[in-house]
Amino acid sequence: MSDPFADLRREFDSMLERSVRQWPGVETGFSAPVDVCETPDAIEVSAELPGVDEKDISIDLDGDRLVISGEKKAEEKREDKNWRVMETSYGAFQRVIALPFAPEADSCDAQFDKGVLRLKIAKPKGAKAQGRRIAIRGAGQETGQEAGQETHKEARKDEQDNARQNAKKDEAAKGGEKAA
Repeated sequence: MSDPFADLRREFDSMLERSVRQWPGVETGFSAPVDVCETPDAIEVSAELPGVDEKDISIDLDGDRLVISGEKKAEEKREDKNWRVMETSYGAFQRVIALPFAPEADSCDAQFDKGVLRLKIAKPKGAKAQGRRIAIRGAGQETGQEAGQETHKEARKDEQDNARQNAKKDEAAKGGEKAA
């Protein structure tokens, strides 16, 4: 005898999966997680693709975009068994990674081993790492541009105050000379 709660859960999971597929922007099916890092001479990408055959993977460079796509195919029919748990996913996938440069032809090296795709994309000559620090501001704080404008205003006010003080000193000095 089957567990009625297990049947109910399986039916509920199936219903939820069917309804989620209809929501725009919600991804279902196989997804390929990636890690991207930058070295002084290259961009390195690794993508976890367990269960995907090498022949089912496509790697393309489109300007300054790296496109990894493919399909994880189901290994067997699933309808003929009474499944207790189904956590594996199958289907087509695509990952698009923006690169900080447009790679030169033949500048990409790819290796696939034990379900992990590793790519090394050489930087073109003259390409430098583009990085800069971004300040974090809390609520009510000024943006960098506003802060710059305020700093400029404060500097002008300080200059005007110094000019007034110097003028007063000059007048006082001249007044002292007349008394003598």
